[in-house]
Amino acid sequence: MKIEIISGSPRINSVTRRVALYLKNWLSQNTNHDVDIIDMKDWNVPALQSVWVSPDKVPVEFKPLAERVFNADAYILLTPEYNGSYAPALKNLLDHFPKRHRKPFGIVTASPGGMGGIRASQQMLQLIPALFGISSPYMLIVPAVDKKFSPDGDLLDESFQNGVHNFISEFLWLAEKVVDEKVTA
Repeated sequence: MKIEIISGSPRINSVTRRVALYLKNWLSQNTNHDVDIIDMKDWNVPALQSVWVSPDKVPVEFKPLAERVFNADAYILLTPEYNGSYAPALKNLLDHFPKRHRKPFGIVTASPGGMGGIRASQQMLQLIPALFGISSPYMLIVPAVDKKFSPDGDLLDESFQNGVHNFISEFLWLAEKVVDEKVTA
């Protein structure tokens, strides 16, 4: 299964990237899935003008990005909280592509603050069905992200491991069931 973790902050020193690195490393080391990170700091996607309906309809500079989005079997959306919602760069990226019919999504929010982006997670629960995706009901909310994960994506707070484990287990259960169902259908 091809999983894309979309790290939604375009900031150079985004603390949410720490969680993306951890998840990528963990999934790569502990599963047979192909996992990568689409980092919004690496893609200056213009404001939406038209939906990119297929890889051949994408401007040449975004073809590598489009191929990854179109070829993914499942997504983990990771965002900080911006004014009570998810990152605008993340929304802009997702708006450039057609609906992700029956694709599984995991929701991860992270913040240096005490609430961990919980309001952004609630907004994402509305976004995913609008994309015709299926969201894993178990989300990963990361308060004090700068104290839980190092800049290299190492888990600093071992007491947080249980929450990470529960998120990964539930996301993988859903994603594997949905992708297996599509293959056998």
